[in-house]
Amino acid sequence: MRYEKGRRDASRQRILQAASERFRADGIAASGLSRVMQDAGLTNGAFYPHFQSKTELVRESLATALDAQAQQMREILDAEGLDGLIATYLSPEHRDNPQVGCATAALAAEIAREPPETRTVYTERAAALAQQVAAYMPPQAKDPEGLALALFATFIGTLQLARAADSAEMSDRILAVGREAARALSRTPSFSAP
Repeated sequence: MRYEKGRRDASRQRILQAASERFRADGIAASGLSRVMQDAGLTNGAFYPHFQSKTELVRESLATALDAQAQQMREILDAEGLDGLIATYLSPEHRDNPQVGCATAALAAEIAREPPETRTVYTERAAALAQQVAAYMPPQAKDPEGLALALFATFIGTLQLARAADSAEMSDRILAVGREAARALSRTPSFSAP
């Protein structure tokens, strides 16, 4: 039985969304295709008409997650500027909901082990995010893109440490000092990456 294109596209989007959330919540290696398909509300047999392999699904779901993150960041930056982005990214809500949060913070170590095609998709999207944030750096910044990359490194490291802490008090403290460090960094116009 053939289905109309709209239904096929909707199923594909459901799989991408489910995979994106499952990978960020549990990791790529720990997430089986059957669980992703269950999350999408589809049978295992519905996977292969949409994707050739889990590797392809990882690559495309990563792109989907990073594109959604870029849109969300654009909205925050337009409404609240860098301080709003810092507060949102390094918030308890973001820490506590990795399945809908930053794909880099949730998956960086696993992305590094993915095939070159996946890493290329990641690198292109990460560079675009840095350029997006660079546009909001202080006008006197010597290297706005380098400053944006340093800010991302602060974001990601802070969020990963806060998630790893087994004490709510320590985790909250990590977020608080990370926010302060990110604010200070974002106001350092003399910053110049090597």
